[in-house]
Amino acid sequence: MKDRIRRLEQDRDLPDRDLLDLIVMQDAEAEALLAQRAAAVRQQVYGRDVFIRGLIEFTNYCRNDCFYCGIRRSNACAQRYRLTREEILACCRAGYGLGFRTFVLQGGEDPFFTTERLAELVRAIKRAYPDCAVTLSVGEKDRATYQAWFDAGADRYLLRHETADEGLYRRLHPEELSLQNRMRCLRDLKDIGYQVGCGFMVGAPFQTPEMLLKDLRFLQAFQPHMVGIGPFIPHRDTPFRDCPPGTAQMTLRLLAIIRLTLPHVLLPATTALGTVQSDGRQRGMGYGANVVMPNLSPLSVRKKYALYDNKISTGEEAAESVALLKQSMAAAGYRVVTARGDWKGGGQ
Repeated sequence: MKDRIRRLEQDRDLPDRDLLDLIVMQDAEAEALLAQRAAAVRQQVYGRDVFIRGLIEFTNYCRNDCFYCGIRRSNACAQRYRLTREEILACCRAGYGLGFRTFVLQGGEDPFFTTERLAELVRAIKRAYPDCAVTLSVGEKDRATYQAWFDAGADRYLLRHETADEGLYRRLHPEELSLQNRMRCLRDLKDIGYQVGCGFMVGAPFQTPEMLLKDLRFLQAFQPHMVGIGPFIPHRDTPFRDCPPGTAQMTLRLLAIIRLTLPHVLLPATTALGTVQSDGRQRGMGYGANVVMPNLSPLSVRKKYALYDNKISTGEEAAESVALLKQSMAAAGYRVVTARGDWKGGGQ
C-alpha cells in the first residue's frame, strides 16, 4: 500500500484497482503516510497558509427537489428567507473588516435572484471591495447567465457535481435534473474563464467505492481549480432521513488522494466535515486541505440554511470567531492568511 501512495504522489495517477484499494484501505500506517505525503505536497505549492472565504448563505429558497437536501422545494418545514441587497453588502462590510478577501454567495436556485439582479449585486461588491474575489454558488444556469455574472466581475463559481455516476445521480435527484446538464454547466463555466469548483458527497445513499473512483477520474479529466467534498449527512425532512451518514475518515482519505492527484487544487475542509467530527477541519489540513469557509451570514438565518441536520453555526466556523480559528490552526502548525487565495496552477 505504501508503494502505491508513493507512486500516486510521483505519477499523480494509479490503475483503477490500485486507486480503489487506497479508497477502501484499512491500514493505519499506510493511511498516516497518505496524510503525510498529501500535506507535504500542499506545503510545496501553498506552504502552510490556510485561505479563509466568507460564506454568505443569502437565500434558502430553491426550485429543485433533490432528495438529500434540507432546503428542497417540497420541504414545507423549512423556514424560508432571502437576504436583501443591503443585508448582503453589510455581510461583506463586516467580513472585510475581519480580514476576508473572498466572499462566497451561496444559495438555492431561487428565481427571485434574476440574472441582472445578481449581476448588479456582484458589481456592487466589486466596486466596494476591488481587492476581493467574488465566488458564486447558485446552481445550474444557462451559459448566457454565467457569462453575464462573469462580465459583472464574478471570479469563481462552485457547482458540486455530487456524483459522476449516472445511475447514482438519478437516485439522488428528481427526474428533471440530469448529470449531463450538470457537466454542461461545469464545462461552460470553465470555458468562460471562471476559477471553477466541483465536488461530491462521501457516503451518499447507494454509493459504492467504484462510484467514488469515478469521481476521482472525473476530477482528473476536468482539472477543476477547487474541489469541495464532504460527508453525506441526512436531514430529517428528506427521503433519506434514515440513511447513515458518511464518515470523517473516508472524507479525509479522499482529501489526501485528491491532493496527490491534483497538487495545485484549492481544497476546503468543509463545514460538513466539522459537523461529523468536531476537529474535522483541523484534521483536514493534515490531509492536504488549505481552505476554510467561515459563515458571514446574519446569525438570525444561519440555522435556516439547513442542507443537513445538526449543521454547526457557531464557534470556529462562524466568521466572528476568526481569532479562535487562527488560534486553533496555529496550534496545528498552520497560518490563516488575509489574501484572495487564488489557484496557483498554470493556465485554465
